[in-house]
Amino acid sequence: FDDPNLDEDAGRMEDDSPYPEVRCAVSNVDDPEMPASTVRAWFMGIMCAVIFPGLNQFMYFRWPTTAVGQLVAVLLSYPVGRLWARTIPQKKLFGISLNPGPFTIKEHVLITIMASVGGKSAYATDIVAVQRVYYEQTYSFAYQWMLVMSTQLIGFSIGGVSRRFLVSPPSMIWPANLVTCALFNTLHSQEYVGMGKRAGWSRERFFTVCLVAATAYYFFPGYLFTALSMFTWVCWIAPQNCGKINTVISPLTYFAFGQAVKQMFGYSSGMGMSILTFDWAQIAYIGSPLATPWWAAANIAAGFVIFFWVLTPILYYKNVWNSQFMPIMSRMSYDNKGQIYDVDRILTPEATLDVEKYKNYSPLYLPTAFAVSYGLSFASITATIVHTILYLRKSIMVRIRGGIGERPDIHARLMASYKQVPDYWYFVIFVAMFAFGVVSIEVWPTQMPVWALTLALIIGFIYTIPIGIIQAMTNQQIAINVIAELVVGYALPGRPIAMMMFKTYAYIGVSQALRFTSDFKLGHYMKIAPRPMFWCQVVATIIAGTTNLAVQSWMFSNIPDMCSQTQKDHFICPNTEVFYTASIVWGVIGPANQFSAGQTYYPLMFFFIIGAVLPLIAYYFLKRFPNRFLQYVNIPLVLGGTNLMPPATAVNYVPWAIVGFTFQYVVRRRHFSWWAKYNYVLSAALDSSVAFGSLLIFFCLEFPRNNTIGENTIQKWWGNTVYMKTADWQSAPVLHVDEGTTFGYGISLLSFFLPHPDPSLLTSCAAPQSGRVCHAGLLCNYLRNGAASRRRAIRPHLPNRSRPRFTRRSIARFVLFHILSLHDRLTLSILGGPDMRICVFSPVVLLPWPASGAPTDIV
Repeated sequence: FDDPNLDEDAGRMEDDSPYPEVRCAVSNVDDPEMPASTVRAWFMGIMCAVIFPGLNQFMYFRWPTTAVGQLVAVLLSYPVGRLWARTIPQKKLFGISLNPGPFTIKEHVLITIMASVGGKSAYATDIVAVQRVYYEQTYSFAYQWMLVMSTQLIGFSIGGVSRRFLVSPPSMIWPANLVTCALFNTLHSQEYVGMGKRAGWSRERFFTVCLVAATAYYFFPGYLFTALSMFTWVCWIAPQNCGKINTVISPLTYFAFGQAVKQMFGYSSGMGMSILTFDWAQIAYIGSPLATPWWAAANIAAGFVIFFWVLTPILYYKNVWNSQFMPIMSRMSYDNKGQIYDVDRILTPEATLDVEKYKNYSPLYLPTAFAVSYGLSFASITATIVHTILYLRKSIMVRIRGGIGERPDIHARLMASYKQVPDYWYFVIFVAMFAFGVVSIEVWPTQMPVWALTLALIIGFIYTIPIGIIQAMTNQQIAINVIAELVVGYALPGRPIAMMMFKTYAYIGVSQALRFTSDFKLGHYMKIAPRPMFWCQVVATIIAGTTNLAVQSWMFSNIPDMCSQTQKDHFICPNTEVFYTASIVWGVIGPANQFSAGQTYYPLMFFFIIGAVLPLIAYYFLKRFPNRFLQYVNIPLVLGGTNLMPPATAVNYVPWAIVGFTFQYVVRRRHFSWWAKYNYVLSAALDSSVAFGSLLIFFCLEFPRNNTIGENTIQKWWGNTVYMKTADWQSAPVLHVDEGTTFGYGISLLSFFLPHPDPSLLTSCAAPQSGRVCHAGLLCNYLRNGAASRRRAIRPHLPNRSRPRFTRRSIARFVLFHILSLHDRLTLSILGGPDMRICVFSPVVLLPWPASGAPTDIV
């Protein structure tokens, strides 16, 4: 297949990788006699698999929080290993040497992999926490352990099957691993051809200086001057500008007259046109831009601009889905009063949906950017499959049939001398973990049948290779958590526990499989024998998962008011609360009440079709007009590259793209020797500085005295508060709902093609004392404003009216009206008041319907 990463001169490469990124970060030589799986490596690795997961699990429930990641493990284990080599006597115990000599780079890699397995809290621990806190279901440790082990390890078996597709081929470069390889080679002073012969500082000196300087600097955006992180300088000029105006013709009117400062330039709840941030933690939130190939970053940037800088403002300022009553960007969901959705108001005591309470309270509404992100998630799911079939089918089929496929590079040839992991090892793990999963869902009341577990694993199997190929080439992972939630929401409605478990098995199955293959690729680059790699991952996963559960169980048993908003030590469990809310939204309310025909967000379902069609169009143009530019177009990346929004915001994408363009395009093209020697080392230094800086700030300044150090001095000065006094930080909407009123239902997509009314109509006509309730969409406003408004709208066939005079414009509007009505033959708007009037529209009828003639159920 056409590989955008491939070097055009690769045909002349025999003893190195055909990819320049790999050549400059990975050594092309190997010493098979170098010790790797030693007592020293296993002891230090197991200690890391206990300490790191335990610490991360403890901090996971606290706000603010921090985490100890892979780079911290790399830097901390290095001096400990060197100290072991100097101090421990070279004696043998049971024939095994306690000190095999100098601390080797291969030992270092094994220790780091065992530490990184527990770099994050096991995903399934959130299920246990939600059951305990919100559903009052506290089951035995056996249930918790089997659930965590099955979800964590079953992905390894999936990854083992896919390793021939994702590890051995040279085109699967896994860019994030190149940063780690460069760091290992820098610490161990490895010299190799690919790093070039550029004069100047050594890599070791460059890394040390950058690490120390960047760590010291991080105290400014991380604590002393946090406005450098949220650098919304335009919003500081007009802090309370929310874009509230009386009339608007198009979103360009807002922009032209500077009326939408908050929505366009904000970072917290805006579109991020302020462009700048001086915080590497924000820039590298979605992955280091110094490791992501520029063509991949360009696809993501194009998707961001099209869908979040063009489509989202149009939807928002046209008030589609009543979006102006909410901020344009937020990770929260809202009710019909513009307040945060209170899920407790729609639940029965058994944590199921109370239909009457739901009707009396409110449907669930999403901010525009959140709704668009759901649509893009739907599109990326189908686009990934179609893209894989069109572009990668031949390569995949060759490997399925046992063929060689791509020509092995130097690294694959060097690794051929080591014994490979037999396939039956993975099969045994899969059978054992599947049995654990069946026992955990059948013995305890989880609301989840075995067929649902099987379906979740099938989804994971189907998407592992397509998503893995994209991640291995672009450093970006397409998320399937939304499609898993959608499937289980329709398959098992009203079962929140089953929803959480289904999503975990499907999503974490893929995530763990790709973590396994990524670590295997790291071992592939560093020439670690596959069998020790396999066992260190499995053993570390078991130890880390058990540690996660033990620490969590201790915390719930010994910390008072755990997960309460008033917990005195700030153990308020923010991530667990989000997990619980998702279980209500998708498991209790369910997608049928949000995305089915006639519901508010039903148009988003058409993104599945869009995602399937766009790769076909791109493929056609590539074959019809072959050129280098079209080769770089990757539709799954355009649609799914922004899958972290929310919780990510524009501040995590716009500066990321700018930095990526600077280093991966400009510097690489104009100063290749500098880029080859220092680029990945610089990325490792900056990432490490954030890890160490955040730990120092947290444990030295925030954790002591519950973040009260400097609360009346440094925490209150202008540089730490200016961005908090803006409408962006306060998530202010354009329109506000008057006391005692609500905004209504409606799919206002027709507002794209109609003159926009006065926004005040949307609130004033909703007052109960007026004797009627206004349609949530715009059409009822036109009807109530009289014939003049109706003549400006789509010309409908109304009774007792003369036949309208058709012009090209009216015919065009009429055709658009029919197109948009195909998916919504009849929309019922609700609702209430003594003299209730219902506004109904269909492809041929548009009229007010008196309450006396309205049927009870019309949808």
